[in-house]
Amino acid sequence: MSSLVLAIDIRNTRTRLGLAVDGDLAAQWSVGTDAGYTPDEAVASVAAFFDAVTRGLATMEPGAVLDGAALPLRAPLADGAIVASVFPALTEVWVEAARRLTGTRPLTVGPGLKSGLKMDFADPASVGADRVAEMVAAKSAWGAPVLVVDLGTATTFELLDREGSFKGGIIAPGMGLGAAALAQGAAQLPAVGLRAPRTLLGRTTEAAMRSGIVMGEVARIDGLIDMIWAEAGYTTPVVLTGRGAEAIAALMAHEAVVDQSLGLRGLVELYGLNRS
Repeated sequence: MSSLVLAIDIRNTRTRLGLAVDGDLAAQWSVGTDAGYTPDEAVASVAAFFDAVTRGLATMEPGAVLDGAALPLRAPLADGAIVASVFPALTEVWVEAARRLTGTRPLTVGPGLKSGLKMDFADPASVGADRVAEMVAAKSAWGAPVLVVDLGTATTFELLDREGSFKGGIIAPGMGLGAAALAQGAAQLPAVGLRAPRTLLGRTTEAAMRSGIVMGEVARIDGLIDMIWAEAGYTTPVVLTGRGAEAIAALMAHEAVVDQSLGLRGLVELYGLNRS
């Protein structure tokens, strides 16, 4: 019988769920992160995810082979689980949900969990669980050095050096925060959707804002990549993940690989390293 592992990645805006079969991520699902979530609602979200897998409605990983009819119909739904959270108020909510779903307390990403990474960082315990998972997956897929850029509520950069050590990173406001700040802080500026403008110089207020937010993000990422490479003394593969990564990568001057499964795959790898 196949081994099933549930991966739960709690971010500020979205919570991503992954189902791994025999150590490989097979399917994923996304729900909104809600500070008022209860363990019952978290359990219901996972149940909906499993139902979507069974019905062929969930996002499946390329090459994944998963017979939906073989999924458990009642708890335990998986053999184990791992939780990464950057939303402390929801950590125990999802831990309790995972315990109900698997019959055992899940692993949580944090101090004491083996990652296989060298942390050349002043306070390793302060590195976000999501960033650790992404670096683990990036190192596995691309080796070292590698630079990961995550487009979320914050735009983050993580550099693994030639020895595979986390050398440090950058955290900046994400595009959504920038758009919200403009709309809230300037009385005459409206809320706008985050899509690339047709031309750089906008001929309407909305188009000008989209240029500033979206193309400004592209310029910031391209510029920071060059600055990181200059400080490191070498170039690296660049991996983009997060909301809108495909669109941003297409606009960048630097070549970048988009990997939307990066964080969940990293959680699955962390589970494998620590399951004993």
